[in-house]
Amino acid sequence: MRLFTAVLPPAAAVAELSARVGALRRLPGAEGLRWTERAGWHFTLAFYGEVDEGLLPELHERLARAAQRHPAHEIRLSGGGRFSDKVVWAGVEGDRASLGHLADSAEAGARRAGLRMDRPHRAYHPHLTLARCRGGADLRPYAAGLEDFEGSAWTVAELSLVRSHPPTPGVAGAQPRYEVVAAWPLGQ
Repeated sequence: MRLFTAVLPPAAAVAELSARVGALRRLPGAEGLRWTERAGWHFTLAFYGEVDEGLLPELHERLARAAQRHPAHEIRLSGGGRFSDKVVWAGVEGDRASLGHLADSAEAGARRAGLRMDRPHRAYHPHLTLARCRGGADLRPYAAGLEDFEGSAWTVAELSLVRSHPPTPGVAGAQPRYEVVAAWPLGQ
């Protein structure tokens, strides 16, 4: 199964961001972007790819330990930007350092559980993907439309293990579906 760890924003934070994204989706050219569904909005901490089910018990144990080692912390959805001409994203403010440490622990726990991580470790850049483009579009107006966005603060209190179900092949506009398979409270 295809897995990753994530922090899921609460419904109130999603609603605030959704209002701003609604305005972005009315900009010229927005129909050419592939907008993510708000039900799937998350901050990926570590992407694992395909994971053998036999590794799940050890992975669960490692992630539970990782969650206990990190305190709950406060963040807010804030600002945004773009990755070249490929992705429009919302950013985060607040205790970004704690979020980064949690991401590092989620990755290290997976390695210790025996998962082969295909990507080399890199500095964590917390972001919530809002739209993707195959290239050629000018994403600057969308990034500019997020510059002054500032959502309400909320507490990150849980580490989630999420299964990604790929979109249905051949269905225009199909989106991946995400399913939380396990979650652990952060330590106090």
